[in-house]
Amino acid sequence: MTIGTIMQKRWSRWLVGFCFWTLLGLSFASQFYISSAKAGLEVSWKQAVNYALGDWYVFALLSVPVVQLARRFRIEGENWARSLAVHSVASILFSLAYMVIRAWAGQWQSDAPFPDIFRPLLVKTWHFNLLIYWVIVAVSHAFDYYRKYRERELRAAELEKGLAQAKLQALQMQLNPHFLFNTLHSISSLMHKDLEAADKMITRLSDLLRAALEGVGTQEVSLRQELKLLQLYLAIEQIRFGNRLTVKLDVAPDALEAQVPNLILQPLVENAIRHGIEPRSRPGRIELQAHRQDGVLAVVVSDDGAGLGQNGAIREGIGLSNTRARLRELYGSDHRFELLRSPQGGVRVELSIPYHHEPQP
Repeated sequence: MTIGTIMQKRWSRWLVGFCFWTLLGLSFASQFYISSAKAGLEVSWKQAVNYALGDWYVFALLSVPVVQLARRFRIEGENWARSLAVHSVASILFSLAYMVIRAWAGQWQSDAPFPDIFRPLLVKTWHFNLLIYWVIVAVSHAFDYYRKYRERELRAAELEKGLAQAKLQALQMQLNPHFLFNTLHSISSLMHKDLEAADKMITRLSDLLRAALEGVGTQEVSLRQELKLLQLYLAIEQIRFGNRLTVKLDVAPDALEAQVPNLILQPLVENAIRHGIEPRSRPGRIELQAHRQDGVLAVVVSDDGAGLGQNGAIREGIGLSNTRARLRELYGSDHRFELLRSPQGGVRVELSIPYHHEPQP
């Protein structure tokens, strides 16, 4: 924070305080003017304003040390009795200081002796001045409590945000080794069957890892970027399965710039390959659809494999459980993630998230 900003805030506080005491003085001036008129006393509006503002500007001047004292000696905690004693003495001095200043100002405006002006003030304003002192202390305490409450709220929000980011980073770090180990296992199996294909798979894996590492620490990317990463992954699986794997992409053009979680499609497609293509020897088909509808990005990944088990459930591995956790952390209740039995056979994964162009903070 620059010195200019600090000074600007300080002057803003002084201006607000001046306006507050002025409005308070004008309200009392109005009351004094109206009550004097009803009582048949000849008091002009100028006299009422001068008298009331004179009173409240003195209170405004004396409130500055009172606020400082209230912040230093707070009536709370173990030292509340000591603080109460300090404020009791200070309230007496505050009342005396007000009467001395007003008497001095009255003596300056008229030729009356100081004691003749001071005595009526002592009788009329002594207890009222004490009340004003304690009101200033109470208001100061209230503002301090509110300021500390807001600071705690901001700290809590920052901690919550930091925790959420840490969770997301941990989930992403868990996902990257997951598909890497699976791919290395596939390469290891292929080494004994087709050395040239295994070499191609290693080359494409390096391209995939390079692209994946570029997105480390980024929670959301455009669907266009995510599809490029998916194509690199599919290129590896295409070497592994050959003609047994057919993938169809049906993505609406207006959905390409939508922000999606980084590496969200790969585990969904990997799950479809693992449960829909790998268990059988005949060719299989995976279809990915994405479109925008009513402020929501809808993504569907389906396969024509064996489908869900007899109980209609599928065991979620690291990829799917990780995906579900990331969606929950990023979007809360504003998302939908379901595994369903596809009408034409196989498994259908339906995902919907809020549609937006820029990454969420």
